[in-house]
Amino acid sequence: MRDAVARTRELTRDRPSTGRTHDDADGTDGTLATDSAVDFDPFPLLEALHAAGARAVVIGQVAGILHGSTELTGDLDLLWDGDPQQAKAFTTAFAAVSARLTDDDGVPVPLEPAAFLRPKVQFESPAASGDCCTPALPWGGLSVQDFLDRALTVGPVHYLSRADLISMRRAIGRPKDLRRADELDRL
Repeated sequence: MRDAVARTRELTRDRPSTGRTHDDADGTDGTLATDSAVDFDPFPLLEALHAAGARAVVIGQVAGILHGSTELTGDLDLLWDGDPQQAKAFTTAFAAVSARLTDDDGVPVPLEPAAFLRPKVQFESPAASGDCCTPALPWGGLSVQDFLDRALTVGPVHYLSRADLISMRRAIGRPKDLRRADELDRL
């Protein structure tokens, strides 16, 4: 993952600003083509989550990279169980990285425990942006609670198993998700 972060920084270093964020990413190229990829580094938030005792599971392309995908990304997507007792730990972790929260319409959401009890909240920090989701978000019939139970762990990072990530990608069905699922199948 650290190599992917370095490659992303090199690729985006001199790129002119587009004004587009992770929320503007298209279904083919993904967030690598947005400004969110500039200076992208998921480790500060992942370390803050670990330090706060908040268990979030990495989903999306960062999880794909952890399974060997070579396709880069510019956002960090997270899944957690939605247990209200954990919401304060999430607030602590996101505050530690100076994150700002919004809803799906871009409306600011106060950085407080209640924000994390939504099915999904979007975040932006100096080093990473993305979505923080719970099983309450509709997942197209997938039992993502089971995915959480099967997550893998390396150091402070929890991430989806390859099979669960492939299932999630196929259920979402965007061109980039299908391409990335095919790549994971080949690995």
